[in-house]
Parts: sequence; C-alpha cells; structure tokens
Amino acid sequence: QLQLVESGGGLVQPGGSLRLSCAASGFTLDYYAIGWFRQGPGKAREGVSCISSSGGSTNYADSVKGRFTISRDNAKNTVYLQMNSLKPEDTAVYYCASRSGSSCFRGTYDYWGQGTQVTVSS
Repeated sequence: QLQLVESGGGLVQPGGSLRLSCAASGFTLDYYAIGWFRQGPGKAREGVSCISSSGGSTNYADSVKGRFTISRDNAKNTVYLQMNSLKPEDTAVYYCASRSGSSCFRGTYDYWGQGTQVTVSS
C-alpha cells in the first residue's frame, strides 16, 4: 500500500520551532519531487514548499521564505520541513504530497498524507 505519513506537529509558542517529517511506505521517494501544503482554519489549502527528487532544487511560498527549510533524506525515504520563527498565522494542518515526476514544476501531486496539526499560540 502506497502511503505518506506526516509527523512532528504540535503546539508551539510564537517564535518557536518544529520539524515535520513525511515518511513514505510502499514506494521509494527517490524519484519524486515532494511538496508541503497547509490548510488553516477557514482558509484554502496553500503550497508551502517543494523539493526536487535530488534535493537540488527547492522553492518556498513568500510567507515562509527565510523561516522554513525543506530537505530530504532519500536513504530514510523521508522529507522534512524545518519551521523556525513560527507565527500564529502558521497554524494549520500540514500535508505532504508526492509529485508524479522529479521536478516541482511538472506533473501532478498523486499521493497525499493525512496531515499533521501545527498550532502556534501562546
């Protein structure tokens, strides 16, 4: 069974940090670009970041640029999202998804995880 599982969410104070993980089972992530998305309460889902299959290319939404870092460890079949300087507006369910190819700019997102809740509040 092909599956993506997110973990690492939780409650954190403004200015704090969290590291989210996206682990794959049933397939290897080596050949696929991986994206992180989020959906805040009452908001549409938005793209946060994407990393190419090799890890050589990354991109970020303007709202998280300079604060979030995406990385991957293909040996562990896992992609990470390091989130620093968190703000209340970062509160959302965070999802990872695998793209149908190696690039963040071609193909579609085929497989999605169930999401992990991130709450930024004092």
